[in-house]
Amino acid sequence: MASGYGDRDYFDFAPEMPAETEGVERPEGEDDAALMEPVLDALKTVRDPEIPVNLVDLGLIYELLVKQGGIVYVEMTLTTPACPVAQSMPGEVEAAISAVPGVSEARVKLVWSPPWDRDRMSEEAKLELGLM
Repeated sequence: MASGYGDRDYFDFAPEMPAETEGVERPEGEDDAALMEPVLDALKTVRDPEIPVNLVDLGLIYELLVKQGGIVYVEMTLTTPACPVAQSMPGEVEAAISAVPGVSEARVKLVWSPPWDRDRMSEEAKLELGLM
């Protein structure tokens, strides 16, 4: 029966998990220790809109590589695949990193494995959220 509503299943209430980012490669080369701290500080300016804590203290950054030549690689996740900012958060992270003087390229990869849990949060974040 044609309903005129396309192929959408209006009774499927489980949101689709956003895809992991494809084609984002881990850079090679020497680490840039001097650029690491400013990049980490920039990452700490990005906050989860639902939890008032930055992504680093939430434990959402799984890997951070800062290489000579200003190439930065971030592997990150979100608190849940149903997160309303799943499509926009990697772009916010990329913009924050790209704004750091000396960064020539920001590569952000969104992953879902391993899944995030509260144990990944920093002590400060747990205290701020009253979880300790």
